[in-house]
Amino acid sequence: MKQVYLKRGKEESLKRFHPWIFSGAIHHTDDQLQEGDTVRVITADNRYIATGHYQQGSIAVRVLTFSDVPIDQDFWASRLASALHMRQAIGLADSPQSNAYRLVHGEGDLLPGLIIDVYGQTAVMQAHSIGMHLCRKAIAEALGRVMQGRIANIYYKSETTLPFMEPENGFLMGGSDDSIAVENGLKFYVDWLRGQKTGFFVDQRDNRSLLEHYAKGKRVLNMFCYTGGFSFYAMRGGAQLVHSVDSSAKAIELTNRNVALNFPGDQRHQAFCDDAFKYLDQMGDQYDLIILDPPAFAKHRGALHNALKGYTRLNQKAFEKIERGGLLFTFSCSQVVTKDNFRNAVFTAAALAGRKVRILHQLHQPADHPINIYHPEGEYLKGLVLYVE
Repeated sequence: MKQVYLKRGKEESLKRFHPWIFSGAIHHTDDQLQEGDTVRVITADNRYIATGHYQQGSIAVRVLTFSDVPIDQDFWASRLASALHMRQAIGLADSPQSNAYRLVHGEGDLLPGLIIDVYGQTAVMQAHSIGMHLCRKAIAEALGRVMQGRIANIYYKSETTLPFMEPENGFLMGGSDDSIAVENGLKFYVDWLRGQKTGFFVDQRDNRSLLEHYAKGKRVLNMFCYTGGFSFYAMRGGAQLVHSVDSSAKAIELTNRNVALNFPGDQRHQAFCDDAFKYLDQMGDQYDLIILDPPAFAKHRGALHNALKGYTRLNQKAFEKIERGGLLFTFSCSQVVTKDNFRNAVFTAAALAGRKVRILHQLHQPADHPINIYHPEGEYLKGLVLYVE
């Protein structure tokens, strides 16, 4: 195993178990080191401190372990078993009401660069680092062993997360086309072939359930609806009408299919393919519950300023149009946008709109998207439920 050598004093964050080593901390590396190689990390006084995947860029090493152990089948199986046991402990794995959950959440499960979502009999695996991509077959083999019959298929999908490598999506195990999963008793289609992320946003499960609690009798607008998750929860909650809006025609098609799967022939729902800002500009004040769940406005720190302006503008429009006594569910999934950043943007929007607003709930990612206590950067999903006078 090749080695990476740190500059003097650059091991301090590793002593606090932070799982990233930045390129500026590295003094030198062994010759012929390739991207994706598994490396041992050595301090300036020649002591072992960590093992991880090497990659060119700002984050040069993603740490897999702080113990000098081989990265083999037993290692992968141990980490995956730990992830499964946690999901069993919180009642998600093997639940009779839901068969969709996140099994591996990168750094949160001590497997940086790896995402695994389970949808019924299919696990969708996604690599966010070259190292995890190169280990995909070994991980899939360990996953099949650990899940012990819970899954029959493993689909690998990393074309969008590693586009410069052009990895080929496809099944590493099995090959089923059964794409219907269940969440809290509601059914939905999962488009793991062409859909965003792994095919569905399981991170909004708890927030969708909360919305259902507030939906009775409401006229609901679900902006950036993607596959319509909030929409069909609102319908089960007794909404008077539900309008779903997305700029993607494929998303609208999938939303309509998901609504029909749960509420066939229900006339309360309509879907519109339109730009969010344009729709908000042109609509009247016919909604008393609005969901704003946009894609990440900032994927790196350099885009933070413009992202905050975007969140302010978006929320201001919603504040201006929502009925008196309405509820606004508003979110940011941008990792570089902190809770305070987002809250300030929403507060500014409320002030610009001249509305009286109260916070009812402060929302976040669910338990199957855990945050490694040594890696606070893993807290990415922020949300507010607001009462607007």
